[in-house]
Amino acid sequence: MKNEPAIVLASASPRRRELLTGLGIAFSVTPSRAKEEVLPGESPEEHVLRLSRDKALEVASRPEVPGRWFIGSDTIVLRDGTILGKPANDTEAAEMLRSLSGRNHRVLSGYAVHDRCTGTTVSDMVSTIVRFRKLTDPEIAGYIATGEPRDKAGAYAIQGIGAFMVRRIEGSYTNVVGLPLCEVVEVLERLGAIRLFA
Repeated sequence: MKNEPAIVLASASPRRRELLTGLGIAFSVTPSRAKEEVLPGESPEEHVLRLSRDKALEVASRPEVPGRWFIGSDTIVLRDGTILGKPANDTEAAEMLRSLSGRNHRVLSGYAVHDRCTGTTVSDMVSTIVRFRKLTDPEIAGYIATGEPRDKAGAYAIQGIGAFMVRRIEGSYTNVVGLPLCEVVEVLERLGAIRLFA
C-alpha cells in the first residue's frame, strides 16, 4: 500500500496514461464513475471544467483508493458550437468526419488536480483550433475501416492514423490528444506533487 504512487489519474483513457508515462511521472489509474452528461444551460467550457473536477473529486472521495493528488480531465470536440462526442457507430463517425472536412474546429480539455490532504482543487480549460484538409469519401471510409474513430471524440485521433487529416493546429497538441500536459505539469509542480528536474 505504501508503495502506491501518490498521483492518481481518474481516467481510463490510454492516451492520457501514455502522455503522463512519457514524462516519467509515477502514477496509478482509477477510472472515475462520475456521470458524463451536459447539464441544461451549460456552455462547452463550463462542461469540460465541471466534469474534470467531478472526475477528480469522485475518485478522491473513495477511501479505498490510495493517493494524494487526483487528476481529472475531460475533452470534447466542438464544431460550430455543437459538441461532438464519441460516435455511436460507423455511420455517425462518417457524418462527423464529413462535417469536419476542410474546416476548423476546436478541441477543449478541462483539467483538475485535487490535493486530498489540503482539500485544494486547481482547475482550468485549454482550447486548441484544429484545421482538417478536405477529405474524400474513400478516405473517410478507409479511415473508419481502421477502427480508430470508434472511441474518439470527434471520430479521430491526432496521435494515430488520423494525423493524415490534420493540416494545422493552433495551440496545444497534447490538449488534442486528451490532456494539456504543459498546464497539468505546472499545477502538479505548484502543488508539490512532482519535480520533473531537481
